[in-house]
Amino acid sequence: MCPLPERQHVRLEVYDVLGRRVQVLVDEEQPAGYYTFQFDAGRLASGVYLYRMQTGGTVKTGRMTLVK
Repeated sequence: MCPLPERQHVRLEVYDVLGRRVQVLVDEEQPAGYYTFQFDAGRLASGVYLYRMQTGGTVKTGRMTLVK
């Protein structure tokens, strides 16, 4: 869950470990609130992926492990 304190543009992307963008989950203005996002990884191979979330002037990154 991601808290958004005020209305902002949100961009949430997923990358493989080579830095290639594999999916854009959100790229739009969002009102304040709490959000969850679903990531459909059905066409991706098992492995490590990175996510990058931009909101206003803040950028957060993290790592996910996909096991099929």
